[in-house]
Amino acid sequence: MSDKNVMCPCGSGKAYSECCEPIIKGTALAKTAEELMRARYSAYEKHEIDFIVESCESTGTEKDIDYDATKAWSEESNWYGLKILRTEKGGENDTEGVVEFEATYSRKGLKDVHHETGYFKKIDGKWLYSTGNLKTTTVVREGRKIGRNEPCPCGSGKKYKVCCGR
Repeated sequence: MSDKNVMCPCGSGKAYSECCEPIIKGTALAKTAEELMRARYSAYEKHEIDFIVESCESTGTEKDIDYDATKAWSEESNWYGLKILRTEKGGENDTEGVVEFEATYSRKGLKDVHHETGYFKKIDGKWLYSTGNLKTTTVVREGRKIGRNEPCPCGSGKKYKVCCGR
């Protein structure tokens, strides 16, 4: 059930039910490459992994996208926002488009900005994510630094230096 008052995670300023939800649920197609990018970001925040997988161009290989890794990234992250930096083509009448974006999130105590230039193709009237170039970013620790001799925060019972701190 959608709530008409819930704002869309993509940052469009529209209600989720009128923005990305119809694209994610398959009741509407993205009109532009940017709309698809916004819907994909919202799908990560809403844990709609099937949409993320289905909105990728298939190369015909058995495993184009790692479903389990994508699900883990989506569910283990706190999503803070999407920022569209630029678009090239990707309009309603185009067949290819580029969307450069930043998606801010934190995962396992580290805050990061996923900065990517995404390439999109319109195939049979449907926009699909084709490939992307990830930009290197600086990861920032969220919270205080864990000491080497402190218990590991993963819950293993080991010291941090012999567990996750290696």
